[in-house]
Amino acid sequence: MRLIWPWQDRQRRFSWLKASAFALVLLPGARMLYQTMAGDYGMLAMALGSLVYWSGVWATVVLLMALMVTPIITIFRWGALIDVRRMIGVMALLYTIAHVILYFGLRSWNFERIGIETVTRLTLFVATLSTLGLIVLGATSLDAAIRRMGVKGWQRLHNTNYIISALAVLHVVLARGTYAEQYLLTGLFVWLMLWRVLDHYGYGTSPKALAVLAVTCCLFTAGLEAGFMFGRRGYELLGTLRMNFLFAPFDLGIQPAWQVLAFGLVFALGAAARQAFGVRTAALPARQAGQPGAA
Repeated sequence: MRLIWPWQDRQRRFSWLKASAFALVLLPGARMLYQTMAGDYGMLAMALGSLVYWSGVWATVVLLMALMVTPIITIFRWGALIDVRRMIGVMALLYTIAHVILYFGLRSWNFERIGIETVTRLTLFVATLSTLGLIVLGATSLDAAIRRMGVKGWQRLHNTNYIISALAVLHVVLARGTYAEQYLLTGLFVWLMLWRVLDHYGYGTSPKALAVLAVTCCLFTAGLEAGFMFGRRGYELLGTLRMNFLFAPFDLGIQPAWQVLAFGLVFALGAAARQAFGVRTAALPARQAGQPGAA
């Protein structure tokens, strides 16, 4: 069996789409490696802590990117993107494995301590389940596995990716501390899941439904952050909500709620543009057909 490289299509020809997608998902890892070598993360112990955190964040981001492929294909009619979904999923597994190895290093490879933490800390327990699930999906991602399992059996197994992704996001949410990435990743995951519900009922490409979805997930993200800041830090709920909706990117950065809103509106505007373009292209031949001498 000849190996197909991530930048090659099934005929082993160079693919700009696959090469670009591979470079995109590889970029966070390359950036973390550069920052480590440049000393941006500090000494070894401090660097390991930062690397554990960011490798986990990027593993979750890449996992969500795999879930984004379907709405992008559906809304933007970019069918060729299906060729990169499997590669993105495998890269999510590799980031996850790197995250686990770095965590082991942070714990000095003390497996007794790691085992105790895994069964006593909910965030690590759900992370273990998610990692094991990703390993199973990665091991069955080859065409040979599809032939052995059959398309329906393989699809049923890989539909568990929704549960695995939910567990990965839950791991991020339950982690100690309060970080913007916790709310952002959760808001994006909720959008991705609710979009599938809309699509099931035939509203997956409706600009109005997508706009409502964007606003809903924005409000959910703001509420989640306010709740977390109240529960973990004792901050006033209304005060945190006001900060969430204060758009001051140069002073406060872009809040997770605004980022989720922007993400959702990209799809809503894309759907509106596709719909408008489709109406215009359908109307043009009709007008031309009614004109004398129209070719």
